[in-house]
Amino acid sequence: MSGNHLNLAQVEALAREAHATQTDKAGRPYTEHLAAVAEGVRVRGGSDRQIAAAWLHDAIEDGALSARWLAEAALPQEVKDMVLAVTKRPGEELSAYTARILATPGALLVKEADLAHNADPARLAVLEEPTRTRLTAKYAQLRGLLGLTGGESPSDRKDSANPERRNPETQ
Repeated sequence: MSGNHLNLAQVEALAREAHATQTDKAGRPYTEHLAAVAEGVRVRGGSDRQIAAAWLHDAIEDGALSARWLAEAALPQEVKDMVLAVTKRPGEELSAYTARILATPGALLVKEADLAHNADPARLAVLEEPTRTRLTAKYAQLRGLLGLTGGESPSDRKDSANPERRNPETQ
């Protein structure tokens, strides 16, 4: 992968390898979540760089890859910025976390797809009730702080959340 060229197949393979031994809270292979988030970004009209960030969105936070690896990786800076934006830091206030996502072009769409998969009722249904209740409230709070509570999604907006989308009315 060069810094100017993005090979999504390589990014996907790297993410799958890095998370190969991890499982989610329900015991499913964690790579299923990564694939669902990447697909969620794709169907919402995300760019290849946003899809790459989706594949890598939990790599630093989960310890699958290091921050140093990301800094040195031959990836476009926009991808690195989005991955770092959606990486929750230990002890970080939610307000700082969500402000960083909102301030980073492209990151909101990645987080929207992540939250959508995390909050999928079928995915939550297999968890114990206290965990399901806690996570449902957490995801709703994050959606609210990110302005994702209405019917409009970042892929519908004409703002900096998805800079590679163009408004056909202005072209």
